[in-house]
Amino acid sequence: MTLIETVPGPAGRALRAPGVRMACLALLVAVVACADLFAGRGVTPDGVREVLLGGGDPTAEHIVLQLRLPRLLVALVAGACLGVAGLVLQSALRNPLAGPEVTGVTPGAVLGAVAATGLGLAGWESPTAVVVAACLGGFAGAGLLWLLAGREAGDPEQTAVYGVLVSAVLAGLTAVVLLVAPGELGSVVQWLIGSTEGRVWQHWNLLWPWSAFWGAAAWLLAGPLTLLRCGDEQASAAGLATGRGRGAALVCAVALTAGAVSAVGALGFVGLLVPHLALAVFGADLRITLPGAALLGATVVCGADAAAQLLSRLLATALDADRLTLPVGALTTFVGAGLLMVVARRRADER
Repeated sequence: MTLIETVPGPAGRALRAPGVRMACLALLVAVVACADLFAGRGVTPDGVREVLLGGGDPTAEHIVLQLRLPRLLVALVAGACLGVAGLVLQSALRNPLAGPEVTGVTPGAVLGAVAATGLGLAGWESPTAVVVAACLGGFAGAGLLWLLAGREAGDPEQTAVYGVLVSAVLAGLTAVVLLVAPGELGSVVQWLIGSTEGRVWQHWNLLWPWSAFWGAAAWLLAGPLTLLRCGDEQASAAGLATGRGRGAALVCAVALTAGAVSAVGALGFVGLLVPHLALAVFGADLRITLPGAALLGATVVCGADAAAQLLSRLLATALDADRLTLPVGALTTFVGAGLLMVVARRRADER
């Protein structure tokens, strides 16, 4: 008999509810993962099934095991990173709009990858160099935000304003790099939009240890983050050193975002909207909500990747264009912007 089973009445049901929701969400992750694995072109669903059962021709085996499977795993982990990073940022800064996209982290990581590619220091054939460049850019973007905020770094509102300004500056620098090296536009456009196309096992081997380490670090900060969500006064009264706690949380968020961007580019609105969904499903206890945000982020990105691959197949058939590919970042941005508009409209009507 488990501890939860010994708790009688409503209390026992309350303890079981998060576990049931987490199990349902894990099942949903498995469903979208299967959809993503079967949705691509080049191999039919029956061919994928044969490969998974140990059969299939060498070409189908290569596509499924060397291309689709690492792409699937990278999409899952990158989505989990963005979901956790967004929740950590919003909790640490106490700002519901403080996603990685508007705090300098994502634009900095994109700038690092684009600059390294434009200078010939990195490229899609060298994932390690791209990952290093994107991580350095992400930390540089966060460092620039921290320097500009200065003594106001503890003020959530001011930090968010500076984050928008830093993001705009970094996006402008990325445009300058593209103007200086226009020949690299085709190779870096995926960084600007976000794509899981062409991900291989090397990307996965670089991403998962980084994500596991910083994800565990973020979960260890669940208690301080929960206090920070209540406000600095309440957190200080509970004995938390708010400056150190917020700083540690921001480092985790930057590291998780930089790792995700280095693998899949700038996926719009994932880190901004997934935390709101996680809080609505799992509540304010971040010990539960942080793993929930990871599963939700993985579901969103993997599901969007499956939808993008399916739409690419349909559009390619309709337009007779074999090489037509819809980037997953375009889909997440389109859907995320629509959802944000709906939420903003509802809140305006409630007022």
